[in-house]
Amino acid sequence: MGDRRDSAHTAGPRAGLDKQPVDVAAMFDRVARRYDLTNTVLSAGRDASWRRATREALGARPGQTVLDVAAGTAVSTVELARGGVRAIACDFSQGMLRAGAARPVPKVAGDAMALPLADESVDGVVISFGLRNVADPDAALREFARVTRPGGTLVVCEFSNPTWAPFRTVYTEYLVRALPRIARAVSSNPDAYVYLAESIRAWPDQPALAARLQAAGWADVAWRDLTGGVVALHRGRRPHT
Repeated sequence: MGDRRDSAHTAGPRAGLDKQPVDVAAMFDRVARRYDLTNTVLSAGRDASWRRATREALGARPGQTVLDVAAGTAVSTVELARGGVRAIACDFSQGMLRAGAARPVPKVAGDAMALPLADESVDGVVISFGLRNVADPDAALREFARVTRPGGTLVVCEFSNPTWAPFRTVYTEYLVRALPRIARAVSSNPDAYVYLAESIRAWPDQPALAARLQAAGWADVAWRDLTGGVVALHRGRRPHT
């Protein structure tokens, strides 16, 4: 059973680690209004550099089409669209898509496990800080392969495991103690960030996630740590068949 505690902040159950899609979508609907500001504060402004690194890892060329899954307010999609790339924002939270309505990229509502795209229809897929929130991440990784053309690229940008033990201890304390307090001051839905901390701590480390990409059919899987391993960029290639 997941944690579905009621909260005065959210007027309903917050998402738990069972990651029921209806609960996760509702949680992000409630956090959408101040989502971008909260992310910038909680990351100490590093979110912009993580988005740039994700775009560079994808390496999309002008004229190519890429799908940004769990795009939220589409701030990450705008980054991916630089240089003439056609980037499509996809999210299952209508509230998040509405919050990013002014951003000039195409948007589509959709679930990472059942994308509303044809087979082999995009040149690359990106999911940033979203795979952790999917009920079945392995099914999502297979779905990303379905919609990607042979030779195309997947980039997963996700919170991970700091590689230096002393820093890992400090980071864990931040997740447990400081992050919820900061969220109470900044976020429109502070309880969502209690779930955030719990889900980060439960997420697999870099080698384990790489193995899951490989098991889902992605080739040439590798990763690069950002900010000492607080975030990791995993990259894979859709093999030619």
